Amino acid sequence: MSPASTTAPRPEAFPDDRGLTGAGLPPEGRGRVLLIACGALAREILALREANVWDHLDLQCLPAILHNHPERIVPAVEAAVEAARGRYSDVFVVYADCGTGGLLQAACERLGVEMIEGPHCYSFLEGNAAFAAREEMTAFYLTDFLVRQFDAFVWRPLGLDRHPELRDAYFGHYTTLVYQAQTDDRSLTEKARACAERLGLAFERRFTGYGDLGRVLGQL
Repeated sequence: MSPASTTAPRPEAFPDDRGLTGAGLPPEGRGRVLLIACGALAREILALREANVWDHLDLQCLPAILHNHPERIVPAVEAAVEAARGRYSDVFVVYADCGTGGLLQAACERLGVEMIEGPHCYSFLEGNAAFAAREEMTAFYLTDFLVRQFDAFVWRPLGLDRHPELRDAYFGHYTTLVYQAQTDDRSLTEKARACAERLGLAFERRFTGYGDLGRVLGQL
């Protein structure tokens, strides 16, 4: 979810970013749906599940840090899907393409499971149609998760904690940091504004809520 491609230490996990949550693996698995999701979406998925009483959905989160290594997403999803075989009536992958160059979609088709549509989470959290219509080329995006984990997922992986002079090399072609807010949290907004200042970018906040995520999960 960040532009980084270098190795970064895994940030402290949220309680909902440690594996399976919810009702657990049922003995028969009939009628239950397993969501295999990016850990960066754990809070949002759990909030939607609780608000809508989607008790038939179980959640298994893969480490959010995989987004710094898109080549690792497909093998991790494949392993999780295979481990769930026969224990769930359906498995749904809560990743968009996420930098896999279409390989995740191909893997899901091969495995016989569906995944959320969109090039990345910024798109489906804003709504794929609305995001595509903007045709933004110079915006750098943060979600609630990335605001909370800015140092762990952006600043340190890019080496800016050690070499701040590299900032313009990484972000010189951006003009605006767009904070896609899932929640109305003043402290997160101020932290996102501070992130924009650190990157030398203009700041824009958009309250997106959960975008297409709630609609898609509501159909499962």
